[in-house]
Amino acid sequence: MSDKKENKKDILKDAPKEETSKVKSQKENEKTSDEKISDKKTIEKDVEEKSEEEILNEKLQKVSDKYLRLSAEFDNYRKRTLKEKIDLMKTASENVLTQLLKVVDDFERASKAMKESEDVKSIKKGMLLIQNKFSDFLKKNGIKEIDAMNKTFDTDLHEALTKIPVEDKKSKGKVVDMIEKGYFLNGKVIRFAKVVVGE
Repeated sequence: MSDKKENKKDILKDAPKEETSKVKSQKENEKTSDEKISDKKTIEKDVEEKSEEEILNEKLQKVSDKYLRLSAEFDNYRKRTLKEKIDLMKTASENVLTQLLKVVDDFERASKAMKESEDVKSIKKGMLLIQNKFSDFLKKNGIKEIDAMNKTFDTDLHEALTKIPVEDKKSKGKVVDMIEKGYFLNGKVIRFAKVVVGE
């Protein structure tokens, strides 16, 4: 009997160990399968992230290339337009100077006539013709005189060289004398009229 009791004890001792080991091995298997699943998910996630990262890198590369091309294209455009502006200015000034040479020719002829002729009236008449021709030339090229005499002094148009006392109250604050004419070029002041203002 005592042997039977001992066998039962052994069986009881062994039984929980076996069950415990079975349970442990099942838990380990579950852990292993869970780990495998989570590892698989992690790998899939990494692959997805890498592919998204690769896609973003490709997009970034395309945008960078496009930016570089546009930047180079704009730089070329800027250089080309700058060159065109310089050429246009040279051409425009050439046209103006060619027209101005006609007036210079007239002055040379007048100078030669003054040396050869004693007739002051004809020389005076010739000089007035040249002056009118030159005034027409200026008008054709957008230059216009600033009308300053007897006008109210305007700092946007006039430069006061001096002020003088005036008896007429209407002349106070107005231009009473012009030392040097002022000019507009296409509506913009290119030279202020140098004037004397009454006070």
